[in-house]
Amino acid sequence: MCYKIALTLTGLWLTLASSLHGETLKVLIVDGQNNHDWKATTPLLKEELESSGMFQVDVATAPPGADTSGFRPNFTAYRAVLSNYNGADWPRETQQALIEYVKSGGGLVIVHAANNSFPTWKEYNEMIGLGGWGGRNEASGPYIRYRNGKIVRDTSAGAGGHHGAQHPFQIVIRNAAHPITAGMPMAWLHETDELYDQLRGPAQNMTVLATAYADPQQGGSGEHEPMIFTIDYGQGRVFHTPMGHSPKAIQCVGFVVTLQRGTEWAATGKVTNTKLPDDFPAADRVSLRK
Repeated sequence: MCYKIALTLTGLWLTLASSLHGETLKVLIVDGQNNHDWKATTPLLKEELESSGMFQVDVATAPPGADTSGFRPNFTAYRAVLSNYNGADWPRETQQALIEYVKSGGGLVIVHAANNSFPTWKEYNEMIGLGGWGGRNEASGPYIRYRNGKIVRDTSAGAGGHHGAQHPFQIVIRNAAHPITAGMPMAWLHETDELYDQLRGPAQNMTVLATAYADPQQGGSGEHEPMIFTIDYGQGRVFHTPMGHSPKAIQCVGFVVTLQRGTEWAATGKVTNTKLPDDFPAADRVSLRK
């Protein structure tokens, strides 16, 4: 209840700010299939975006099962599309519509297991930069790691996609000049989540904004793995976060702010709400809205 009240009050203030400073951005969340609990996470993603006062959010839910032939959202009616989808292939017309939408300047937001989806769809993997599972391997592209102060493309053989035990982990900002991460503490503690590691893909036109260390003691890779990154695809912008496994992870204040900023950036190329909330997490302290 406190979480909803906080979101509502924040939303009322920011709605006024939005009306004074710019348009409300229409966003479409795509869900309906996922190996995660999309029925619980989609409403939270929608609420957290709308609480900012910057977004109007609709949801397009794909049918269950292998036959998605009737699933044809109108992507062009929106400034950004957020994927909370991991499931059966979409019809070719819907795939082509998303390709053309992003290439023509539409925004795309990828949350957590959405990067598991469509392992054989070439253009999707180019749009998302990195993905996991689904048979991905060295043929899919390199691992991307942060080593000795540099982004490294690791082309060694191996499967794509892995995570250890769920646990809180520290997000370390690697690019503080980008609008999505500007002004954030250089390190902040994210709530308990799956820390995706060993993702691999084309990773072209990709900018890593933040990483997290996949600790071997938690079953991780022992590498600093991308946790917040962007991809340029045609005239479009893609914001990708492997965070967001569960409702609790999505209620992390760091995740909320990153999602709001990343979605606005994907939609417009700008971040207008640059003030961090007072309850933003610290390097050694999780902050969770309930």
